[in-house]
Amino acid sequence: MITITLIRNKQNSKAVTGTIAFPLMGKEGETKTFEFPTLENADFIIPAGTYPVERTWSPKFKKFLPLIDNVPDREGIRIHRGSIPEHSKGCILLNMAGMSHIDVLFNQLDYIEENAQIEIIDPCTA
Repeated sequence: MITITLIRNKQNSKAVTGTIAFPLMGKEGETKTFEFPTLENADFIIPAGTYPVERTWSPKFKKFLPLIDNVPDREGIRIHRGSIPEHSKGCILLNMAGMSHIDVLFNQLDYIEENAQIEIIDPCTA
């Protein structure tokens, strides 16, 4: 099981910012962690915890994107590109570089038939 980690570090009335880190497997089996800023809509924030993640087809974006499963009382929570809270209703937003790396990660996971999960950590619960 591969774990993607989101550590939230700041919240205001419009957004929550944090850092997302995930391993990429190199040809020699070494693991590197990349960190990218994330942004979530504070009114629909995902509760801290660990959730399974799978890459599925998004009818809205018309492409494969990571889907976060088992979020209490929520469906369709994705990791996708965006830069302002209005781009999301609780999804985790990444910049273009972050999405490129998450695509590489899921391509590798598909190849080795590995599963993924996301661990979301709030500073007050860490």
